[in-house]
Order: sequence, then structure tokens, then C-alpha cells
Amino acid sequence: MKLLSIEYIPGQDIEALGMVKGTIVQTKNFGRDFMAGMKSLVGGELAGYTEMLNEARQIAVKRMVDEAKAMNADAVIGIKYGSSQVMSGAAEVIAYGTAVKILPAK
Repeated sequence: MKLLSIEYIPGQDIEALGMVKGTIVQTKNFGRDFMAGMKSLVGGELAGYTEMLNEARQIAVKRMVDEAKAMNADAVIGIKYGSSQVMSGAAEVIAYGTAVKILPAK
């Protein structure tokens, strides 16, 4: 399945099927929190959090693609990501876009 952040597929006619999304709420764990707290004393990347958010984005994209497949889509265009804190220690990651069908060449 094609996944594009642009709003079209170059050289293709498409039919919009509808919006699709995938979401996950990911929590931090004590080990990551402790190590992040220690790292914040000296500065630098919080690799544990980077890894956690990358994993959450991958899960959100998979869920979005599963929704698109259920609509018999060929691609998802206009993909965007968002995140927000839903409670202390938990963040939501969402991936969303428009599921489309690629039309036969005329």
C-alpha cells in the first residue's frame, strides 16, 4: 500500500474513499522515567522516549493501514501525525490520512 504525505498520487487518477486513522495511547515505564530523569541532569537525547514514540508511530500507522485495507484502498494520501498528553505519563499518537482507490488509466 502506498503511503504519501502529499495530497495526490503523481500521474494517477484517484477516488477518495474516506478518512482513516490509527491511534495508540502509550505509557512511560518506571525504568525509562528514572533514566530520563538522570539524563535530564546532564542533557542530551532521551533515547528511551525516542524509541517509545517511534514504536507508537509504527503501531498507529499499522492501524491506519488496516482501516484502509478494510475499505479496499490502494493508498493513503495526506498522512499526518499528531500527539498529545492524555494524562500524566501517557501520550496518544495518531496517524491519519485519506484512503484512496487508484483508478484505471483512461
